[in-house]
Amino acid sequence: MTTSELLLQSAALEQVRQARYAQRKFVNRIALTLSLMAMVFGLFWLCWILFETIRLGVGGLTLDTLTQMTPPPNDAGGLANAIYGSFLMVVLATFVGTPIGVMAGIYLAEFDTTGWLASVTRFVNDILLSAPSIVIGLFVYAVIVTRFKSFSGYAGILALALIVIPVVIRTTENMLQLVPSGLREAAYALGAPKWKVILSITLRAASSGVVTGVLLAVARIAGETAPLLFTALSNQFWTSSLGEPMASLPVTIFKFAMSPYENWQKLAWAGVFIITIAVLALNILARLLTRSKA
Repeated sequence: MTTSELLLQSAALEQVRQARYAQRKFVNRIALTLSLMAMVFGLFWLCWILFETIRLGVGGLTLDTLTQMTPPPNDAGGLANAIYGSFLMVVLATFVGTPIGVMAGIYLAEFDTTGWLASVTRFVNDILLSAPSIVIGLFVYAVIVTRFKSFSGYAGILALALIVIPVVIRTTENMLQLVPSGLREAAYALGAPKWKVILSITLRAASSGVVTGVLLAVARIAGETAPLLFTALSNQFWTSSLGEPMASLPVTIFKFAMSPYENWQKLAWAGVFIITIAVLALNILARLLTRSKA
């Protein structure tokens, strides 16, 4: 092959390479444009929702909103009993679901990673993670409410705890799997028993991730309405008895927002603002914990 032929072949190959490069660059621009459009579309609706929540929620937020009980139609009142009921049920559901989720996550990550029981547990956990919350509410209604013939705070706590558990299990297992195996081997080499290694080494190393998972689970159940409609129902009056129907902020928002009364609608927007700020604060706290660990 002569020199001119080699030059022609090289020039042809260069043209093909340039054409492929231009094609890839064109496809990359299209993908980037579509991605930016999708991001702007999502941010537009998110900002609109936040704007409406702030605009309508702040207007109905007064001192009476935080200190008085839910009122009858066209009367003054607040959301104190609903806020208290939501806080009580969310806190107790977290205390019930977190230890179960953490211990199950430790078992899956440290004791039985490939056994049949672990596989079944992960499969059931995935189903619970993806199951609609109303299904869990109906399950607790059929098992607890119909058997005792009464709505109660206990049933609401159980329904919320069933939502917390799979989130904490998945987070705990993933965080423990990220801990380097060298830390475990070093602890075993020093003669530490397995339970001591888990408590003092692996769980401590993954503590911020586990706490983040718990906070995200709390943020999820804080706004759940469907499970509480079938379990705790609602209560217009202040009650500390978990054996009775108990008011909650999401259910009160649902009931007031669907009503034709102006004072109830204002309180509904105030409740939306309160619950949005609470969930936002929990998500920010979870981000800060993850960032500080990194």
